[in-house]
Amino acid sequence: MIGYVHSLESFGAMDGPGIRFVVFLEGCPMRCQYCHNPDTWEIRKKTPMTVEEILQQYDGCKEFCRGGITVTGGEPLVQMEFVTQLFTQAKQKGIHTCLDTSGILFDPQHTEKMDALLAVTDLVMLDIKEIDPQKHLALTGQPNEKILAYAQYLAQKGIPIWIRHVVVPGITDDPKDLFALGEFIAGLKTIKALDVLPYHDMGKVKYKALGIPYPLEEVPPLSKEDAAKAKDIILSGMKKRLKEERSQGLRR
Repeated sequence: MIGYVHSLESFGAMDGPGIRFVVFLEGCPMRCQYCHNPDTWEIRKKTPMTVEEILQQYDGCKEFCRGGITVTGGEPLVQMEFVTQLFTQAKQKGIHTCLDTSGILFDPQHTEKMDALLAVTDLVMLDIKEIDPQKHLALTGQPNEKILAYAQYLAQKGIPIWIRHVVVPGITDDPKDLFALGEFIAGLKTIKALDVLPYHDMGKVKYKALGIPYPLEEVPPLSKEDAAKAKDIILSGMKKRLKEERSQGLRR
């Protein structure tokens, strides 16, 4: 089976636990306004690779990439069967597997292929772009119903989840939405971590090279301090829901 790879990265430090080998796949149905990898949107068949070729690349740096393999994109679920085959062979070699996804292609009515992938996935890093449905649609060009359903499905299947949320000034930083996101996340019983990331505009150069207008031209990068404040609001939403659940449990 052939996968279409945008690039490979050794020593990935922001793509799951430990230092990781990161596979960037081509193809994504999302058009996030702050996306810093617009060159992965289309499957341009830039670098066709087999699973064996990728694992050979991993073997060349496995002494340093002890964390395992992370597959990202683009949206890796566009090439789900290829990722499943890669993770299957990786697990046979004892390699930790991490899927970095938006969950946008989850189909609650047809889960067979997803279940096959999750059976060989150790961790899912799930990007929740925005909890408000209308704001999510405006931000990404896609609704968020399947994404939230995917988060709940992962928890039901017992899959460890690492939530990511990018805070964009004036777009994804509404305290009400951040609090609601926290309340939602608190219902995911397999959550292992929460990354709240400040928006940056380092992708501008790629848009210029591709001849694509940058949607957030006037939006300034967010400071780490403001990202930390946003995380505190999300955590307060989580605490509220957990407190209510404990209180309800005591009353039963």
